[in-house]
Amino acid sequence: MAKQVQTLNTGPNYKQIYHDFIAAKCPDKKESVKAFLSKDSLSLSDVLKINQIIFFDGSSENQKFKSYDKQAIFEILQYQKKHQLNNRQLAAHFKLSRNTVSKWKRIFLI
Repeated sequence: MAKQVQTLNTGPNYKQIYHDFIAAKCPDKKESVKAFLSKDSLSLSDVLKINQIIFFDGSSENQKFKSYDKQAIFEILQYQKKHQLNNRQLAAHFKLSRNTVSKWKRIFLI
C-alpha cells in the first residue's frame, strides 16, 4: 500500500494565483506588480494593492464576495488601532461594511 502524504492547508498561494492571472489575462500589468510578486510572501496590504492595480475600474461588483482569514482580520483591526480610525473610516478604507467591522471587533477583541 502506498502511504498518503498529508499537506497542511496554509491558505491560497496568492503569488501563484496572481502570476498565472497576469500571464493569462493582463500581461501589460506585469511590470506594475513585479515588486510585489518578487517577495517571498504577500501580506494583506500587498494583496489589496495588487488587486487595486489589476482591477482599477472602481467597480464594487468585483469586490462583492470577499473573504478574510483570521490573520487578515487581525491585520485590519491593528491598522485601525495604529491609525486611530473609527469603524466607519476603516470600513471605507478597506471597502467593507461597517457591520462587518463591528462583528469582527465583537468576535475577536472580546
